Amino acid sequence: MASPLRMESAGALYHFTSRGDRREAIYEDDEDTEAFLSILAEAVGGTP
Repeated sequence: MASPLRMESAGALYHFTSRGDRREAIYEDDEDTEAFLSILAEAVGGTP
């Protein structure tokens, strides 16, 4: 059975995590990590 949808609220703070299978790293190196954070910042309207 699928999890129920979470409520979203404008201006709310959200916490998320990213990790690979068996808690393996999901980024090859620091450059990949920075690229992810830059894309995330752009998506939420922040500055990288």
